[in-house]
Amino acid sequence: MRAQTAGRPVTAGQIPTIGELLDRQGVLAYVLLLPALVILAVFIGYPFLSSLWLSVTDQSVSTSVARFVGLDNFADELGSQIFRQTVRNTLVYTGVTVVFKLGLGIALAVLMNQSFRLKNFARAALLLPWIVPTALSAIAWLWLFDATFSVFNWAIVHSGLADRGINWLGEGGWAMTAIIIANVWRGTPFFAITILAGLQTVERELLDAAAVDGASVWQRFWRITLPLVRPVLLIVLLFSIIWTISDFQLVYVITRGGPANSTHLFGTLAYDVAVRAGQLSEGAAISLYMFPVLIVCMVALLLYLRRSAT
Repeated sequence: MRAQTAGRPVTAGQIPTIGELLDRQGVLAYVLLLPALVILAVFIGYPFLSSLWLSVTDQSVSTSVARFVGLDNFADELGSQIFRQTVRNTLVYTGVTVVFKLGLGIALAVLMNQSFRLKNFARAALLLPWIVPTALSAIAWLWLFDATFSVFNWAIVHSGLADRGINWLGEGGWAMTAIIIANVWRGTPFFAITILAGLQTVERELLDAAAVDGASVWQRFWRITLPLVRPVLLIVLLFSIIWTISDFQLVYVITRGGPANSTHLFGTLAYDVAVRAGQLSEGAAISLYMFPVLIVCMVALLLYLRRSAT
């Protein structure tokens, strides 16, 4: 008696086990992926689909039955001055912080790539802002920017730079500056450590050969090092843009979107509207406005990465 398995005849005494059948037919891979797919469906897919449904209804904490309203919630937000200000705040916050984190991250990565005493200790210390829980570090920054007990104001006054301190969290421009400083402090280590890992893959022989040919330090970095670590830079930029646009904890603890909505981001405004005001549908619509922005950033960076790789 003969059996046909995976396109190859076998005898009755050579019938494969269930594990061999799964492996040959490629089913085993899907079986092993099933737990991860279930977790993604439950904790990411279901909330996302729920928010989509909420955004096209008039659901609130006071309504028992939701009524389908289409894209009215999205249209209403476009007509809201607070929402338009939130869009501007998010773009400014994301753009400025990502640029500073990138620049400081590259500088620190180049520094940490050098040989000096206590190098390992310095690298470990560099990670501290990233390791500390966001809410805890936000509370520390809240104290640093306090109108009465601010360390920054004490330094400004006692150094003679100004007669009085800055009202960091009481004025819109200074409040935005405060959360930008806090975000740069927290996010720079991620850039630095990741870029440092990319720098260590650059072959020393290439840099030495360029130095022998007369290339300066800047030319070696611009012409050799930077192109080789460009894929790492793009991936770090992608993650940083995603995290910064959707930032919530740092901003909400320090400013709660104030003063006068001058520091509201998508996340903080959606929370205020959905949770504090009880307008669940409007809050869901606000949060979903982040989605197309993130998709555009992801597609643009990934296309550029693929083009540069070829």
